[in-house]
Amino acid sequence: MTTRLNPITTPRFEARAEKARKNQEAALTAFVARKAEIDEILARLQALSDDHFNVGPDEVNWSHVGSLGHITERLAEITAFAFGEDAPNE
Repeated sequence: MTTRLNPITTPRFEARAEKARKNQEAALTAFVARKAEIDEILARLQALSDDHFNVGPDEVNWSHVGSLGHITERLAEITAFAFGEDAPNE
């Protein structure tokens, strides 16, 4: 009768499991770092919006409207991506 090795307790399996664990930890670290970047970008955008995009009411012209339109389009694309929705204007 031949003895069979339990594949879950072999050194090869343990090495793969350790590699997978380290890979998942690295992914989590990268994810948290990216999230922090997004949070910083959102905070900066919110502060700029709170300051009316650095434009006073007497200074507003159509170029400012166009600039905000451009920002709105990009944010709508990002939002659609984040929520798994169809991109605007498709």
